[in-house]
Amino acid sequence: MKERDYYEMVDEREGYSSLAFPALMRKVYVWMTLALVITGFTAYAVSTSPAILQAITTNKLLFWGLMIGELGLVMWISAGINRLSLTSATLLFVLYSVINGVTMSFIFLAYTRTSIASVFFITAGTFAIMAFIGYTTKTDLSSMGKILFMALIGLILATIVNIFLKSPMFNYILSWIGVAIFVGLTAYDTQKIKQMLMYQEAADEQGQKIALLGALSLYLDFINLFLYLLRIFGNRE
Repeated sequence: MKERDYYEMVDEREGYSSLAFPALMRKVYVWMTLALVITGFTAYAVSTSPAILQAITTNKLLFWGLMIGELGLVMWISAGINRLSLTSATLLFVLYSVINGVTMSFIFLAYTRTSIASVFFITAGTFAIMAFIGYTTKTDLSSMGKILFMALIGLILATIVNIFLKSPMFNYILSWIGVAIFVGLTAYDTQKIKQMLMYQEAADEQGQKIALLGALSLYLDFINLFLYLLRIFGNRE
């Protein structure tokens, strides 16, 4: 698509966006924020419970069950959003937020709480700037999204390789690459969500399910951006 044609299409879309659009966009950020709060409180609660931490660290079946459960829930929500009811999809999102909080509880043991708080605010500021850019730009970010997705696959493979190499320098480089990828994905996903919700005629169940799926995407962007920034700037205990 030519750049001029894209601008014209964006102008036309923005001129004919539905009355439900603002409400649905608010729901995206409300659900995302609630999920982050649930994850944060769960992570802190688990980190202060020696019994739960011991159960997770000493039981490999439980540990890997949590990891596989996280992946399975994301796939279930993403692939089955049209078949799921809004209530079921919301409950699965909440469940995922809780499980993610359990697995993230170990950051409170690895890093100081001051550095965790500092990195969280850095992440929030960076996320807000990129989300604003993604929402307001008239540049088509779809090509960038494809590049970032391929880069993400490469990052995952490189991370697996580094499990065996155990190279601190390579891990540091991968962390910066991860930051760059999720900074870009935040802008890309925000634009994609905006385009998906712009023509929803009403804030009905279908529109809200799309908003919920958008909230999940931005939640994952935020969490991953936070974890990569924590690897770089976090102070260890």
